[in-house]
Amino acid sequence: MADQMAEPAKRPHEETENKSIPEPANDHASKKAKLDHVEGTNGTTDDTDVIKSFGGFQVTKVLNEDSQRKSIFLLGRFGDSKKDAVVMLEKTPFSEDVAKDMLTKTSILKNVMHNDIYGTYQLFPKQELNALKTTLIYPATEKHIAKYSCTQAFLITETADDYTDITLPYLESERFSLDWVYNILDKKSEVERIIYEDPDAEQGFMVMPDMKWNEKLTEDLYVMGLVRKRGIRTLRDLTAVHLPMLKNMLVKGKAAIWERYQVPGNKLRIYVHYMPSYYHFHVHFTHINYNAPGSGTERAHMLTDVINNLEIDSSYYRRSTLSFVVRENDKLCARFQEAGQI
Repeated sequence: MADQMAEPAKRPHEETENKSIPEPANDHASKKAKLDHVEGTNGTTDDTDVIKSFGGFQVTKVLNEDSQRKSIFLLGRFGDSKKDAVVMLEKTPFSEDVAKDMLTKTSILKNVMHNDIYGTYQLFPKQELNALKTTLIYPATEKHIAKYSCTQAFLITETADDYTDITLPYLESERFSLDWVYNILDKKSEVERIIYEDPDAEQGFMVMPDMKWNEKLTEDLYVMGLVRKRGIRTLRDLTAVHLPMLKNMLVKGKAAIWERYQVPGNKLRIYVHYMPSYYHFHVHFTHINYNAPGSGTERAHMLTDVINNLEIDSSYYRRSTLSFVVRENDKLCARFQEAGQI
């Protein structure tokens, strides 16, 4: 499931606060490939296959980089292919076992500086301890490329009228592929990653780890909840009718995470993005100690607050003014510019 199950992608998987770095795509299935199966010529396969090797891959552009998160976004192509690919490389968090294995004689140590009791070194661990988390979107569309490019960002203060006059026409005119979401809900892909599901057509949902999380450390836990009900695009679509579904996700989502990872509900940040990175309603579950991309106040709305607001006023999100960030290469940004809002 990242803005990314990926916002990814990401799953589209959504961005850091100051540099407009998107989160690894939370886009699944058709949007992401895992690097663990057979390769074709020069490491490539057809659009439905996965990639084993980056043989023949040529980087054409660095889209973005983030020294704080130790990640880089690259644009390139496989061999003679005319199809673009977006690759994200990211350093993975240390685990206690990996750290212990690094501090042995099998690692190569190179001194950079030494002064009295202080020393700076470069440590070169053995290959199996030096893995990079790699996210691939192939073939990548212009929307993907724009999403992961470093661009100027603007904070939009969207009134109810702005939503009706600007945002809603944009959502209705653009074709956003949700096939990867439906593949998950229909169990056509990523079945092995599902950690909980409620099959009810109206209140049901699926829970699975986000593509940004490798499930090794609970301190950076990132889990997604995908509702089964289709047609709910954003917070703006929610009314009191959806309260049973939202409460169901809150209670059962926390229970599923506790059963699987032994992380209690009071250690979870549970929220909804506005704007989301893909337009099928979903909920983010992250560890409170993890500074997850897109968890800032200009984007994240706590699920408990959403429930409370709808209990007070069924039309709360249809009447409220909501803020969110857009990038200058986003078509929605252009709509607000045309309306004189930027």
